[in-house]
Amino acid sequence: MAPLKTAIAALALSSLGVIAGCSTTANSAQARADVTADSSQALTKLVRENPAAAAISRQARATLVFPSIVKAGLGVGGAYGEGELRRGGTTVDYYTSFTGSWGLQAGAQSYGYVVYLMNEDAIDYLERSDGWEIGVGPTVVVVNAGVAENLSSSTLQDDAYAFIFDQKGLMAGVSIEGTKVTRVQTR
Repeated sequence: MAPLKTAIAALALSSLGVIAGCSTTANSAQARADVTADSSQALTKLVRENPAAAAISRQARATLVFPSIVKAGLGVGGAYGEGELRRGGTTVDYYTSFTGSWGLQAGAQSYGYVVYLMNEDAIDYLERSDGWEIGVGPTVVVVNAGVAENLSSSTLQDDAYAFIFDQKGLMAGVSIEGTKVTRVQTR
């Protein structure tokens, strides 16, 4: 039984290594340009395909976009991706998104997510914090089909609204609760 546990732990740690190896951390001009291009494409597709996202995007003060998150795990897992903060359609900063997890899990998947920041307090919190852990600080509502049915421009009272999109892979479910969003120090 001990060799099996050792093998599982080694596989889980190698999964985290693969995720970490995917990172470019937006330090080069080319990496930042790639993040911006991918973010633009993801936002365009999300707004075109999701009426709730389109409505919220028109009222948001800023948009945090992570066009591609890679998640892998076997017992222990993690998810990593790079994105940007946009205000008025202009990129103002670059960010990373990391989630660590443990428990009953096996497989790999990719997805993207967008967080629409609805007020200056939410934006200030993101910019002031030494990494924002989603679920701590501003209230974030993850918009799924059920939530979207009850949203209108007059009911948008929360600090932020998140949309998860383009889920592909072999893991069940995606949650951004507990995800740590950290500003990238660009040169």
